[in-house]
Order: sequence, then structure tokens, then C-alpha cells
Amino acid sequence: MAFAAEKLQSDGALLDAYSATVADAVDRIGPAVCRIERIGAGGHGSGFVIAQDGLVVTNFHVVGDARDVRVTMPDGASREGRVLGRDPDTDIALVRADGSFADVAPLGDSKRLRRGQIAIAIGNPLGFEWTVTAGVVSALGRSMRASTGRLIDDVIQTDAALNPGNSGGPLVSSAGEVVGVNTAMIHGAQGIAFAVASNTANFVISEIIRFGRVRRAFIGVSADTTNLPRRAALLSQVTTNTAVRLRSVEKNSPAARAGLKEGDIIAAIDGRPVTGVDDLVRMLDAERIGRETLCTVVRRTGVSQVAVTPVARTN
Repeated sequence: MAFAAEKLQSDGALLDAYSATVADAVDRIGPAVCRIERIGAGGHGSGFVIAQDGLVVTNFHVVGDARDVRVTMPDGASREGRVLGRDPDTDIALVRADGSFADVAPLGDSKRLRRGQIAIAIGNPLGFEWTVTAGVVSALGRSMRASTGRLIDDVIQTDAALNPGNSGGPLVSSAGEVVGVNTAMIHGAQGIAFAVASNTANFVISEIIRFGRVRRAFIGVSADTTNLPRRAALLSQVTTNTAVRLRSVEKNSPAARAGLKEGDIIAAIDGRPVTGVDDLVRMLDAERIGRETLCTVVRRTGVSQVAVTPVARTN
């Protein structure tokens, strides 16, 4: 009896701690989460303010081809906003809302995420404003196909419940950091939802701010983050324990012409370790277009250097 009472008391304390963790994260990020509506085009979704001067992150499929949107905050304040840029390849868009904002939710470092960690989704699902759901990070470094047919790399899989309208809202860690941008759910599947990792979103936002679009080198692969066996790491002369495994290689792409194949593991590019899909996305920037790039490739037969010449990505 005493043991059972102690266990119930312990379980209650754990639940209280879990509830407090979720509530604290929501208190920190929630005031910066907004509802986004296309002006004159219909449709809505979620977003979140990342800078006091009105920079708002959302999904590409939330804004679509719209130029103007309406941004509504939890306190009911409504502002007009302009779409600064969009990137269908990652389903990320950046909006500039009028006015200044006291509450912001800056992007954190998604590379610090671990499977099993608490994941909190905040958004406006099914017209219900500023709803919170919580779950765990189920997997990291996934790839998924966007509604445009393109593959989005560096995706976080979570079981936090997402519904239409959640898209564009933040995925928040237990530390109260935005670690992803909620982007989709698999219709017909149970409890499977996805978010674009914050490190990828950060890269896209930086490109849009600087150039108005994302300049990207293209080699024609999709990939997942994978563990790199110690022997392979030693042979590759890298000090990391993760790399990227190619899920597919497009026909007649630069990767295919160079001899890269499905299942190949890329451990480094031009001698720099590729620890995950977000590294691969970042490294394939505009500076590599037309420039021979050396990939350190791990196969069952050993480690080799494969020269690939990226081309400009066309949307």
C-alpha cells in the first residue's frame, strides 16, 4: 500500500513537471504565433514572428502565390503583410508585417534535438485559434514530398497532433526554442506529422533577406541523416558519427552523371564533414554552381572521392 501510494505520488510529480514544461514553453513562444490569411485569395494557416520589425515565418503553401496577407496576433491585433520571398523546395516563406512586435520567437538549433524529446506544436488548426498539442520527436533528418511534388530534406517527424491550419506554426522544444516549422501531416496515417528543421529554415530566411530568393546548387539527390560507422569515419578522415545516406538519385542529374547511387553515404564535401541533411542543404549554395565539388563517399567496397559539378536549381 505504501509503495503504491509513493508511486502514485511520484507519477503525479512527473505529470506536474511535464505540464509545467509544456506550459512554460507555450508562455514563451505562444504570444509570437500568428494567424495568416491570404488577402483576396482565401485560405489561412499559421506563422510566427522572428524579429521585432515584423519578420514572420510561415509555409510556402500557406501563402501560395499571394503577394499580400493579413497577420493576426493572439491579442486580436491585425496587420497587413507582404510576402518577401518563398521557397517551394523547403515549403518556407517569409513575410514582412506592418508595425513593430514586442513578442518574438527566434529560431533555435535543430541539430541539438534528440529522438524522444518533447515536441510542442502551436497554431490555428481547423479554425480554432492558438491551439497547443504536444508529443515527442519521433525521427530526425527525414525527407518527404511536398504538395508541389518536390522532396523536402531535413524534416523532423513528430507525433504532436497537426491539422489543417497548423501549417506554418512553430514546433517548440521543451527548452522553449523553435526547432521546426510545422509543415504537413500524412492524410490517412495516424499520428504522423512533420516540421522543417529550424536550421534549414534559417538558411532559407537568410537567402531571402539577402537576395529575395533562395539560390541553390542542384545535384539531383534526396537524402536522410544516418549513423556513420566508426571504421567508415576513420577511412573518410572525418571526426563525426553521422552523415547522409542517398535515398534516391534523379536520372541524368549531376549526381547520376558522376556515378552516385542510391544507398551511397556522403561523409564530406570538399573535405568538410556532412553531419546531416541540413549540412548538405547549406553546402549546396550558389557558390558551388558550375564548380567541381568533391564528395567523400562511403560504400561497402570502401571510401572513394566522387567529383560532382552542381548546376543551378530551377523552380
